[in-house]
Amino acid sequence: MMQRNSAAAARLSATPEPPLVVDLDGTLVKGDLLAQSFFALMSVRPFRALRTLAVLCRGKAAFKAAVAAYASIDCNALPFNPELLALLRAERAKGRAIYLASASDRRVAAAVASAVGVFDGVFASDGAINLAGAAKAAALVEIFGAGGFDYVGNARVDLPVWNAARAVWLAGADARLQRRVVARFPEARIVDPAQRHLDDYLRTLRVHQWLKNLLIVVPAATAHRFLPATALTLALAVLSFSLCASSAYIANDLLDLGNDRAHARKRERPLAAGRVPLGHALALMPMLLVAAVGLAWPLPRGFLALLAAYYVLTLGYSLVLKRKVLVDIIILACLYGMRLAAGAIAIVVPLSAWFVAFSVFFFLCLALVKRCTEIADRIAKGGGDPKGRGYIQRDLPMLEAMAAGTGYVAIMIFALYINSPAVTALYRSPEYLWAICLVLFYWISRILLLTHRGEMHDDPVVFAATDLKSLACGALVVIIAALSI
Repeated sequence: MMQRNSAAAARLSATPEPPLVVDLDGTLVKGDLLAQSFFALMSVRPFRALRTLAVLCRGKAAFKAAVAAYASIDCNALPFNPELLALLRAERAKGRAIYLASASDRRVAAAVASAVGVFDGVFASDGAINLAGAAKAAALVEIFGAGGFDYVGNARVDLPVWNAARAVWLAGADARLQRRVVARFPEARIVDPAQRHLDDYLRTLRVHQWLKNLLIVVPAATAHRFLPATALTLALAVLSFSLCASSAYIANDLLDLGNDRAHARKRERPLAAGRVPLGHALALMPMLLVAAVGLAWPLPRGFLALLAAYYVLTLGYSLVLKRKVLVDIIILACLYGMRLAAGAIAIVVPLSAWFVAFSVFFFLCLALVKRCTEIADRIAKGGGDPKGRGYIQRDLPMLEAMAAGTGYVAIMIFALYINSPAVTALYRSPEYLWAICLVLFYWISRILLLTHRGEMHDDPVVFAATDLKSLACGALVVIIAALSI
């Protein structure tokens, strides 16, 4: 339960200040390390992670030990509380003894203590005793005596420890707990209080990614099916798909915390940065999914089935498929295409073979661009091969060639479609549609060039929705199509 540095006794006698004892989860580190360890294990060995759940019948400490035995997290990349960390280093410089006391398993706590480098010893769960609340208070009193230490915590479970401490410190605590603790311990010191911002929760839902779900409207546009009833149906379909996608995004972010923290931009995602508690994310996932099903219920049953297939495929991608070379690209293209299929099912309109063929190659191009962007970014920053993927840096030229090939094949399919009998039923002047080929050639060539230069956004669909030249290309396509009708 207790690991102690040999210099600790000397440090205790060298300073009049009692030792400073620091909690780990939510205090020193933003977030819960048990949850992070479990999802880290789930992302690489999902069946092993599920088997550890059976250990819960032997108690929480045993479960923590089972997860810690197999999970691996990068302690140097954890979202530490910067103000508290600076304070601990300042106290250490004064010669004060500092201890880490955590309900996390001893292996995890020891690894974090080693990474931080300011602790004289570690108190932690040992597989039999879950060192939280009263158990932690008893362990500290046994070593230091009642009132013989100062304690830094962040949660209600720390109240028994604060009762036994000389001085009370809070770090990473929410406003409600701060009020409660200050009322009980007026001398309590508050360090870097937790702050919750709506923007962080919206970013966790990736609301900006909802732009992708406008693809659901495309089948109605190509079939010229714009009616008031159709508009309401499509609005329900878009919102339902958006909420479902947000639930899947949260699952992906939970499973990919370690890789996100190693990424130059993704490390700022609210979950990776610790600005949104993992518990909140876990609660949001089912809520969003239930809301998505509720909105989809009035729509054709085929839409609900496709929504379920999309969610299952997304989870499969997050768990396994994203690490399979080229399979991940095919899955990404399918996820784009499923939005088109959802729009067709929602308004009960068939997708033509031409439309399906164009979509397959067009979305393969976008998926390849996404992967090329990730690799180009790693090369530019000297970050080595992408983590959590099956690709290496030397794959970039081949992937760029594949992106160009699939993009230009999509244009060729559209050109062949213009000469097909299906066009005459929908357009009076189909010859105008040739201009769309030129627009597509310009837009695809431009994103390929930007990708090669390392100037492309992580997601080409989001790029298209926010880039002025891309929006101008989209407007041109709409105008040309309107003139052709």
